[in-house]
Amino acid sequence: METPDNKITPVVLSGGAGTRLWPMSREAWPKQLLPLSSPQSLLQNVLGRVGDASRFSSPLVICNHEHRFVIAEQCRESRVSPAAIVLEPEGRNTAPAVAVAALILTAEDPGAILLVLPSDHIIGDEEAFLTAVEVASIAAREGKLVTFGVTPDTPETGYGYIRGGEPIDNVPGCYLVERFVEKPDLETARGYVSEGQWYWNSGMFLLGAQAYLDELARLHPDMLNICRACVANAEKDLDFLRLEVTSFCASPSQSIDYAVMEHTGLAAVMPVTMGWSDVGSWSALWKSGDKDDHGNVTQGKVVLTDVSNSYIRSERPLVAVIGLDDVVVVATDDAVLISHKDSTEEVKALVAELKTQGHAEATTHARVYRPWGFYQCIDAGDSFQAKRLTINPGGILSLQKHQHRAEHWVVVDGTAHITRGEESFELHKNESIFIPQGTVHRLENKGDEPLLLIEVQSGDYLGEDDIERLEDIYGRN
Repeated sequence: METPDNKITPVVLSGGAGTRLWPMSREAWPKQLLPLSSPQSLLQNVLGRVGDASRFSSPLVICNHEHRFVIAEQCRESRVSPAAIVLEPEGRNTAPAVAVAALILTAEDPGAILLVLPSDHIIGDEEAFLTAVEVASIAAREGKLVTFGVTPDTPETGYGYIRGGEPIDNVPGCYLVERFVEKPDLETARGYVSEGQWYWNSGMFLLGAQAYLDELARLHPDMLNICRACVANAEKDLDFLRLEVTSFCASPSQSIDYAVMEHTGLAAVMPVTMGWSDVGSWSALWKSGDKDDHGNVTQGKVVLTDVSNSYIRSERPLVAVIGLDDVVVVATDDAVLISHKDSTEEVKALVAELKTQGHAEATTHARVYRPWGFYQCIDAGDSFQAKRLTINPGGILSLQKHQHRAEHWVVVDGTAHITRGEESFELHKNESIFIPQGTVHRLENKGDEPLLLIEVQSGDYLGEDDIERLEDIYGRN
C-alpha cells in the first residue's frame, strides 16, 4: 500500500464518441456517463475504484468540453473532488491526453506516478485490480511504463494482445513486454490463448509522469511541444481547466500504445485476472451480466417467452419478446435497437448511416442535460413544442429572451423563482405563467428538492439556437 506521501494519482480519461452502445450511448451522452452495469455510471464506478485516500491522490479527469457539467455533477454525486477537470477542445486520442496530465502533475510533483484509467471499463474483482496496482507501482517507480494485461479466457479478436517476456527482478508477476499485436484473426488469437504468456491489452497504465514525458520527447518531440504550449496557455473556466484550442488541435491523434508503448524499451506488463471488460458492445454487456436460467440478461420492464441467451433492456417502455435466441433488444424513449448478438459490432456503422440520413437520434437523446438539470421533449407539432423541465436544487437558467417563440410554464412540483421583465416572484405547484415573445426572463430553483415544470413553446421557430443569453452563471453566454 502506498504511504500518504507516496500516493498514486489516477488520471481518468473520459473521451469517446459513444456510438457502439447506441441507442443508450450517443455523442451527447456517451457510455461512461451511463449506469450500464450498476446504479452508478461507469465513470462513477472508476472514481469509486480509486477512492481509497491512503493509496490514491485526488484524481485528474480529462474530458470533452461538451460533457464538463455532467462530469462535474457525477463527481459531486460521488463525493469526489478532482485535482482538476481538464477540458479537451476535441479528442486527440490518449498519447496527448496522458502528456497533458503528466505536465500538469509534474509541475507540482516531479516524482508523480500516474494510474491512467479509461472511464468506461468494468472490473468485477476490484481487489485483484488494486493488488496488481500495488505490485506494478514498484516497477513504475523503477522507471518502467507498465500496462495491465488481462489474462484471456477466450480468443477475442477485438482486443490487442501483449506477450510477456523476461520477468522483472523484485516485481513478482511483472514482465518486460516482448511484443504487441493489434487485433489478431481468430486462428492467431486461439494460438495466443493456448500458448499462454499472452494477455489482452486493457488500455490501463501505471507510469512515472517524467519517464513518460522523457520517452515522448525522444519519440514524438513535436507532440510534446504542442502539449506544453496548450498547458502553458490553458485557462481556468469555473471549476475547469480549459486547454488552449489552437495548440491542442494541432497535435497528432495517436494512442499511447502506438506513440510510446510499442517503441520504448521501458514497457512492462502486469498480468491480472479481474473480471475486466471494456464494454465495447452490447454482446460484451451480455457476457459480463448476471444471467437467468435461460442465459438472458434483462434490465427494466421486460417480459420474455421462449427466449434464451439474449440481452433485453428497456429504459422506459414495456418490451415483450417471444421465441428468439441470441438477440439484443435495447429500447429507449426515442429509439429501439434489435440485433443478432453476433452482429453488435456493426452498431457503429449503423450510427454512421443514421447520421447520413439526418436522424437526430444518432447523436442526441430525447432527454437533454444542462448544468442546471435537464429537459425532455414530450410532444411537438407545427408551431408548438411541449417539454418537461427538471431544475436541480440551486439550478439557475440563464437570463435570456427569444425572438421567435413565447413560452407557457406550469409548475408540477416545487417552487419556481421567476424573473419576467422587471418582475420577480415565486410560482408554486399548480400555478402557471406566460412569457411573451421577446421578454427577458429567468427561472431558478432556490429549494432543496428538484423543481419540475411543463413548458409549452409556441412560435414560428422553436430551435435551441433561439436563445439570447444576457447573463449565465455557467459561462455559456
